[in-house]
Amino acid sequence: MPAPLDRVDTTPEPPAAADAVVIGGGIVGVFAAYYLARRGLKVALVEKGLIGAEQSSRNWGWCRQQNRDARELPMSTRSLDLWERFAAETGQDTGFRRCGLFYLSNSDEELAGWARWRDFARSVGVTTHMLSSTEATERGRATGASWKGGVFSPTDGTADPARAAPAVARAILKLGGTVHQSCAARGIDIEGGRLAGVVTEHGTIRTKIAILAGGAWASSFCRQLGIRFPQASIRSSILSVSPGASGLPDALHTSAVSVTRRSDGGYTLAISGRGRVDPTAQQIRFAAQFLPMFARRWRSLAPGGLEGFRSGHESLARWRLDRPTPMERMRILDPTINQATIRLTHSRAIELLPALKKTAISAAWAGYIDSTPDGVPGIGEIATLPGFILAAGFSGHGFGIGPGAGHLIADIVTGDEPIVDPRPYHPDRFGKSAWGKVADF
Repeated sequence: MPAPLDRVDTTPEPPAAADAVVIGGGIVGVFAAYYLARRGLKVALVEKGLIGAEQSSRNWGWCRQQNRDARELPMSTRSLDLWERFAAETGQDTGFRRCGLFYLSNSDEELAGWARWRDFARSVGVTTHMLSSTEATERGRATGASWKGGVFSPTDGTADPARAAPAVARAILKLGGTVHQSCAARGIDIEGGRLAGVVTEHGTIRTKIAILAGGAWASSFCRQLGIRFPQASIRSSILSVSPGASGLPDALHTSAVSVTRRSDGGYTLAISGRGRVDPTAQQIRFAAQFLPMFARRWRSLAPGGLEGFRSGHESLARWRLDRPTPMERMRILDPTINQATIRLTHSRAIELLPALKKTAISAAWAGYIDSTPDGVPGIGEIATLPGFILAAGFSGHGFGIGPGAGHLIADIVTGDEPIVDPRPYHPDRFGKSAWGKVADF
């Protein structure tokens, strides 16, 4: 079974014109459209497949400050507040709650790294607690094991990947915005050197502002416009189990396996850093820029197969705007599951938390996590194409910081005071080397 996902009723036919068009209906795209609509803009969101159907419904659901890179931490902190505020503003349920995130370890090196981050977090007003062996073992009693130590971040939390993006899309509709599924954006109209419209498979939307929140598709879309955006994806396989286990932490990470309670009472199970690299022409093109990332994280990666070539999201091909594009041939990226990873994840989870023996596997799926060379997203207006704003390359962190990213995008469009400093995210940094700049976490 694929990743669970709520459905939203929309129409594929876009309007003739809009103040802003958002391309991509993942968590970043829907929050960008939501905050634009709240400011009174006529906004249209176009999605080639279904709202939230790619990585936005295939992740763990963690909304964390803990262990964030310093560049992303301010956006993570603001996003937690925005997750809460969204529910109060709209009455829509994303499944968000500040349940706290819990980490356990028997590695002195890992614990020392967490302690260093704790010291940094204190300097910016973020609360996180290092746990002694006794405290970690007591809080982790569901494992039945002794632990050297751990971390508990009480203000962090989780949201439901199956519910979140669809809930925000419904809020957009209530604000008068429009949402269009099965409506792929093929390209951009340009007049006088600036953006003048978004060409979709169902017609052109006249607009002066377009936000590309296309996830793993963003780089190939940018290529059509002569914009060089280095991006590469890894394939990750995870699973969920049915309700039935009790007494488990809401969100627990260990080096062996991580476990997250779902809204239905079941759990998502995953192994951190167990990605498969499916070679593509785009990966080869950007290989030199990703050397710093590979040097830092090669132990977390394994060779994949030809899945990436078949999916078409990292193609170097050029396409015409009057014919179907790769996005229309692959409406939803749904890559092949690595069955060995699923078996290993399940066995590790049962070994770690024996109560999970009372559950059964309810679903398993894979997804493509798109990354930038430094592991930090690209958010900002492209200087060579005024009116075109990139918001992609969230490097596995997009779900948790989706509200903050969407708010920042709306700030950029409307000229309001930015919710966080936008400079660390601007795409123009990709013209420089990422050596020494790869995100720590």
